[in-house]
Amino acid sequence: MHYKVILRILGLLLMIFSISMLPPLAISYGYHDGTHMAFVSGFTITLLTGFIIWAPVYRVRKDLRNRDGFLITVLFWVVLGLFGAIPFMLSEDPGLSFVDAVFESLSGLTTTGATVITGIDSLPESVLFYRQQLQWLGGMGIIVLAVAILPMLGIGGMQLYRAETPGPVKDSKLTPRITETAKALWYIYLSLTVACALSYWLAGMSLFDAVGHSFSTVAIGGFSTHDASIGYFDSPLIEAICTFFMVISAINFGLHFFAWRQRTFSHYFQDPEFRFYLTILFSITCLAAIVLIVTETFTPGESIRKAVFEVVSIATTTGFATADFAQWPVMLPFLLFVAAFAGGCAGSTGGGMKVIRVLLILKQGHREIKRLIHPNAVIPVKLGRKPISDRILEAVWGFFSVYLIVFIIMLIILLGTGLDQVTAWSAVGATLNNLGPGLGAVEAHYGDLNSTAKWVLTFAMLLGRLEVFTLLVLFTPAFWKR
Repeated sequence: MHYKVILRILGLLLMIFSISMLPPLAISYGYHDGTHMAFVSGFTITLLTGFIIWAPVYRVRKDLRNRDGFLITVLFWVVLGLFGAIPFMLSEDPGLSFVDAVFESLSGLTTTGATVITGIDSLPESVLFYRQQLQWLGGMGIIVLAVAILPMLGIGGMQLYRAETPGPVKDSKLTPRITETAKALWYIYLSLTVACALSYWLAGMSLFDAVGHSFSTVAIGGFSTHDASIGYFDSPLIEAICTFFMVISAINFGLHFFAWRQRTFSHYFQDPEFRFYLTILFSITCLAAIVLIVTETFTPGESIRKAVFEVVSIATTTGFATADFAQWPVMLPFLLFVAAFAGGCAGSTGGGMKVIRVLLILKQGHREIKRLIHPNAVIPVKLGRKPISDRILEAVWGFFSVYLIVFIIMLIILLGTGLDQVTAWSAVGATLNNLGPGLGAVEAHYGDLNSTAKWVLTFAMLLGRLEVFTLLVLFTPAFWKR
């Protein structure tokens, strides 16, 4: 393990992250909201800490190993969450405690969207902007951004990219050079953000709300500048725009890159994961709309409108709201919540286990049924026309097993803190899947939970954002052996 190189990179990344305090500082001065010192302090503390870590080892030059990449990735998300909490603690409004500030900070950075804050409408504009900005930065991953910058600083980035990139196939790259890959991802991400912000603005949002909501929409985050979320605007057009960009942002960015490079859209429908993703959204939306119409919860038109938005929002793990889906009839709250376990596509900003893994698990299950009938047959699992190796299938099943075990352990811990079963189950699911809103006592916010539960859920957010193994590998003795 190259600890000096790790410290050098960590120091550099902290100094880079300190720059994120400057836009909300400018907002604070522009709106005269009186919270500028919180961001001045946050910027100064983060910058100086990064410099102190970096200065003694700034001349160290060594190639990163895979283990170094995993440690840097986890360390940076943890450290980033801690330093990102500073403005939440130092500003008078919301003036959060340490545990609440870290929870809010990591919820933003991991694009979970769970909040401990009530009275969002009355927050200072700079704090509102900062929350949205945290989600935007976390959406594609600070590490991917750093990969585009590190080569200029004399540091290779492939190990970081492998540790950060989600999905069962880790080594696929959009371009031959990793730096170009990171830049391509960010160009697409930035373009979607600008397009989303302009669409919101033209649809009637204020410029501040349009930019803020574009940050959290493209990041599949779910933070809003209003307590009522997207429902605050009560606009079918805004909801349609939001739905479109949520669907787009939860698609593998590799497909977007190919569409941009080749000027074609036909490849989307040739991708098995994309087709399965649309099938999930369409099927659950139809079922939700039918149930809402039959139970006369809303008018037929409103039922379709509410069903489309809420299903896309929850299934993609965004977490925006135009209705309280937790109060919907029959099995709908449970159905929508379970859909979030599949989440977005691999290589997207969505959370959950990823659609590709769910598809591979179903295909593997189907193969096992066939084997019972034809025990001597060789039956490959295919995605499209391509057979999937047993090694990848083993990795997917391993991920699913660990995911389930971690879920159960954290659920038991939360039950041990005194939470009821619905609250505990949905809180773990909402944070592990980076969804945000839950059921029961966490339907609206997480502020009433005890400190132990908040720390457990904060850990769950990190697990979900780093796809479980990236974080858990640090707890194995083999990782630390030379």
